[in-house]
Amino acid sequence: MSEYLIEYGLFVVKVVTLVAVFGLVPWLLLRDRRAGQPEGARLEVLDLSDKYRRMAHMLQHAARPRRRRWSWHKLGRTDGETMPVDPARPRLFVIDFHGDLKATGVGSLREVVTAILFEATPRDEVLVRLENAGGVVSDHGLAAAQLKRIRERDIPLTVAIDKVAASGGYLMACVGDRLLAAPFAVIGSIGVVAGLPNFRRLLDRHGVDFELQTAGEYKRTLTLFGENTDAAREKVKTQLEETHRLFKGFIAEHRPTVAIERVATGEYWLGSRALELGLVDRIQTSDDYLMEAHQRARLLHVKYTQKQKPMERLIASMEGHLLRLFGRP
Repeated sequence: MSEYLIEYGLFVVKVVTLVAVFGLVPWLLLRDRRAGQPEGARLEVLDLSDKYRRMAHMLQHAARPRRRRWSWHKLGRTDGETMPVDPARPRLFVIDFHGDLKATGVGSLREVVTAILFEATPRDEVLVRLENAGGVVSDHGLAAAQLKRIRERDIPLTVAIDKVAASGGYLMACVGDRLLAAPFAVIGSIGVVAGLPNFRRLLDRHGVDFELQTAGEYKRTLTLFGENTDAAREKVKTQLEETHRLFKGFIAEHRPTVAIERVATGEYWLGSRALELGLVDRIQTSDDYLMEAHQRARLLHVKYTQKQKPMERLIASMEGHLLRLFGRP
């Protein structure tokens, strides 16, 4: 009897699992179809100058003797008030970019840059707080092109690297007029890599044939399931070298004082060493830079948010896992 109950329980678990797996995707598709247009898209602007003043006000208030707090508070500004804005004061627009393998934040970045360009003038400035370890070339190239739009309008562009700007991340960073880095930020990795597994021998052992028909000599080179040839490997190697050449040329264009052949080896360096190599211009955190800028400009943090559909989140998650599994292109 107990064996029967165990078998029955396992059967129920299998049925529930299959229903959950095969029911999830249709449900997400149906939900997306009902949702229609993307929802929750909006531009958010936070006055960092006023935020920092409020924080300083609270700290000063807490640090004073209790008996003097009430009178000092009445003379000062209350928490609900804001300081008057000087229209003649230049503005520092702050953008955050946290990269991933496919630079999925580039969609929001292009919206923020467009909004800023409608308002900013050459007397203003843009600060990008960049954290990006690199990934797909085309996506990071587009992200770098968005930042280049700022420079082409003669608006000063500063890039602050507190943690990492490597590979495609440095492709973005080098566009800046001035690069700041924390002492132990990771900088560099100027190289290109591609990798994927090949399951040909596994299929052969199980008697599985794989057919691939193409038109065009190089429509497919290395494949997951087909037999890879030396000619295909050489073609991929040539493509990587060409991409690397373009990568080096882009950096040389924006940082002409850098000895590009010295730094374009795929190595990375910490902030202090990167300064010696000319990859960055100053050792400083973004926090210190904002404290300095607070004395001369109004600080505005600009952010564009758009709620992803469930299916988009699922696909993005699957792509991220596959890229991490098979290596970066």
